[in-house]
Amino acid sequence: QVQLAESGGGLVQAGGSLRLSCAASGRTFSRYTMGWFRQAPGKERELVAGIGLNGGRTVYADSVKGRFTISRDGAKNTVYLQMNSLKPEDTAVYYCAADGDGGGSAWDPNIYDYWGQGTQVTVSS
Repeated sequence: QVQLAESGGGLVQAGGSLRLSCAASGRTFSRYTMGWFRQAPGKERELVAGIGLNGGRTVYADSVKGRFTISRDGAKNTVYLQMNSLKPEDTAVYYCAADGDGGGSAWDPNIYDYWGQGTQVTVSS
């Protein structure tokens, strides 16, 4: 079965860094869009960053541009999110997601067929 396993979340002070990893198993996703979403209490789930086929295209939410970097390693079937200069407003549960059939925009959460369980990121002020 397909599984996406996030890791790397935790508690960090404002200004610090974390690197999230999402290891996929059960299927190879190098040819499909993968993304990181987050959901803070009382807010809708939002796309943080997306990465396309073979890492050739990336998109970012305006709120994280210049601070977060998404990357992927096709050989490892893994996607990463490097988060620098973290702010308290980055506090959320972060979810890894993968498109399973192609097509559509990375901005549309409906294209993603598989989701991880989420990892908590808490940034203290």
